[in-house]
Amino acid sequence: MTVTKIVEIPLVLEIPIGPQHPALHEPLLLKVYADGEEVVRVDINTGYNHRGVEKLCEKNTFYRDIFIAGRVCGICNTVHANCFVRALERILDLEPSPRAKYLRVLAMELERIHSHMLINAVMAEILGFDTLFMLIMRDREMVMKAKEILTGNRVLADYMIVSGVRRDIDETKRDRLLSILDKVEKRIKYYRKLFEEDATINLRLRDVGVIKDVDASRYALVGPPARGSGIKIDARASDKYDAYDEIPFNVIVRKEGDSWARMMVRWDEALESVSMSRYVLEHLPRDSNAVPDERRLPRRFPPGETFTRAEAPRGELTYYVLSDGKPKPYRVKIRTPSFNNIINGGFAYIGYTIADLPAILVSYDPCISCMERAIVIDLRNNKKMYVSLKDLVVGGRK
Repeated sequence: MTVTKIVEIPLVLEIPIGPQHPALHEPLLLKVYADGEEVVRVDINTGYNHRGVEKLCEKNTFYRDIFIAGRVCGICNTVHANCFVRALERILDLEPSPRAKYLRVLAMELERIHSHMLINAVMAEILGFDTLFMLIMRDREMVMKAKEILTGNRVLADYMIVSGVRRDIDETKRDRLLSILDKVEKRIKYYRKLFEEDATINLRLRDVGVIKDVDASRYALVGPPARGSGIKIDARASDKYDAYDEIPFNVIVRKEGDSWARMMVRWDEALESVSMSRYVLEHLPRDSNAVPDERRLPRRFPPGETFTRAEAPRGELTYYVLSDGKPKPYRVKIRTPSFNNIINGGFAYIGYTIADLPAILVSYDPCISCMERAIVIDLRNNKKMYVSLKDLVVGGRK
């Protein structure tokens, strides 16, 4: 009797990508299930970079927390500090001067240019264009220099303070910033044209990772991933905080919904930010002081709570701050755009190949350090229940 040994080959293969991987710049695990080359399912696991930032804010004073908020994300540090500072200003019932509001917008728009250039450079690297990656990063240095002229620092600006900004600019700095913006604008236009016309970039990004407008709304995507699918949402336009009600700008929207559209939204937004920054420098109010006397700021915060929003480079950023009248906040809750986009965006990988996965991920502009903050809650029976970040995003457990 002949015995035939049957070797069972699974139809679906599990491929772990991360948490340390050449295509990922931060720790994130994507459990990819593939049928041949086609991705049929993706499980997103986070939690490798939890830092306890919210609890740290609750253990420090309100003014120290401004520096902590600015370190939630190195790339988006200015907008994080701005969102937190505006929350404190609401509790204290303080209003920054018109000049300070304009300078705040300038700092955040320079940061947006820098962030968008950075992720487009990373996309070039993922697609194999190492030279293009280096060229974009080289030109990004001009934006970092502009940020240094304005705030005194290249990366961690520590520029936002209650009722104002930490440094003002004079005519010499203004002229230097305008000169840098002219140079940056030319380079961004060149790179935008390259992304629009290069055959390889188009083959790798067009019709890849398509997100329909209904899915963008259903999964609560924000920022360029939503605007790249035709959803016109932007906290700058809806909330009009600081000087965004006076500075003209367009909300960039594309309808293709693919990875290419998301990158093109960022190039167009970078050009829009250049125009906004130029407008700020040419219309900077001269009849007010941007830098308040910090010694005159209130030391005691009254009881109260507030909720503020800002449009970070990756999308809507929110801060909830609760004061019980003590020197330290009772609660600080932060929700970053990557918290929604990365955890809820797993559906966009389905139906594409394994080789497409890194490009789709980069098109989200993932920032893992922003989103690692809360994974455990206490129940009334003194037991602890571990809740995944995905469950927190949708607001509960099944």
